[in-house]
Amino acid sequence: MTEELPELRASDADRERVAEVLRDALAEGRLDMEEFEERLDATYKARTYGELAPITRDLPVGQVTAPKVDMLKRPEPDGSWASRIVGGEGSSTWAVAVMSGFQRKGRWTVPRRFNCFAFWGGGEIDLREANFAAGEVEINCVAIMGGVQVIVPPGVEVVVRGIGIMGGFDHREEGVPGEPGAPRVIVTGFAFWGGVGVERKLRKADRQRLREERRQERLERREAARELRDSVRGEVRDAHRRMLEGHHDLRWERHEERRERHEERRERRERRRRGED
Repeated sequence: MTEELPELRASDADRERVAEVLRDALAEGRLDMEEFEERLDATYKARTYGELAPITRDLPVGQVTAPKVDMLKRPEPDGSWASRIVGGEGSSTWAVAVMSGFQRKGRWTVPRRFNCFAFWGGGEIDLREANFAAGEVEINCVAIMGGVQVIVPPGVEVVVRGIGIMGGFDHREEGVPGEPGAPRVIVTGFAFWGGVGVERKLRKADRQRLREERRQERLERREAARELRDSVRGEVRDAHRRMLEGHHDLRWERHEERRERHEERRERRERRRRGED
């Protein structure tokens, strides 16, 4: 299948499966650290199955195959918490960073317990786009002179139970009640001269939606202000026009009064002249 569809785009989950094979090979001694880092870097840069396949071809269970293409149109997940708690074992269960780094982000399934280890390195566990194997999951972090950052979306309840020695766990997101049906994330582990941070962030789509809503609000405020200015200008113009019309009418009335007085004087003069004649 790989050779038939070499340009088929690989997903984040496909890259994570290859990364898991590389981590197993590192733990078993099949790869040294330099080879592991080179192949891991190539894995996360790969865009197609044709680029992923050579990375694990010489390793056990290393054959990368393209998935079968399902031609049936199926309903998309509705994004609700119920649709994101999918059961199963999880697409990735552990991660290691030894003088390097790791990431778990995008569309992946968080297992009931995820273990990670960082030594002179760092890791990022991003749950904003993730699905969950259960309604309660545990992220177990061991950070030795390194750090791990756990990013959760709004609505998720967070409980932090880690122990820090000359290091620490971030408790700022504790105590925020979760939304109905949302998963519960328990962060445990041990930090020595290192730290485990917990941060709550919006998903990219939500940030874009909020930006669009704010942009729309700004446009509506500008339009309302413009309409108000136009209305005030219109009222001022109408008031000015009425004032001018009133002034014009007053001048006309005075002109008529002067004309009438002139006519009366002229008539009196005519009457006097006729009387004298």
